[in-house]
Amino acid sequence: MPLGETRMMDAKRLYEEDFVLWSKHQAEALRAAARGGSNQPLDWENLAEEIEELGISQRSALGSHIMRIIQHLVKLEYSPAVEPRNGWRRTTKLARLQAQKRLEENPSLRHELGRLTEQETRRGIEYAIADLEEHGETDELEANVLRRASYTEEQILGDWFPEETSR
Repeated sequence: MPLGETRMMDAKRLYEEDFVLWSKHQAEALRAAARGGSNQPLDWENLAEEIEELGISQRSALGSHIMRIIQHLVKLEYSPAVEPRNGWRRTTKLARLQAQKRLEENPSLRHELGRLTEQETRRGIEYAIADLEEHGETDELEANVLRRASYTEEQILGDWFPEETSR
């Protein structure tokens, strides 16, 4: 099989196995083709940027799932409310499934979990604080305590839930 066909087969396989990594490689290949002086009338740089953005959107979606998981874990851990707890648990389970799907489809994102977890923990906590404040369930002193909360990757993506206390 000629080298060009081999590279195409590798690219197709990578597209199926890790879309984020594929989009990065394709953007690099487009930029290299542009530097090489291809005579194709394409907007090479913007085309490469758009393909790269496709991979970035996968990373962003994973971050959103992580943020939503943290938001609901915080509410489960610190809210005195009884009624919405089952909904928070369902939302957390669904977001975990969606995050796992992103990671299965884009294994290269696993290398970014630490950074994403750190970034999204702050956001998730702030959203949870806003939710709790909206319902009069926290004050500024408690909010400052919540801002120091942290969760491990296993707690976020595993099956961990805060221990239920009698309310």
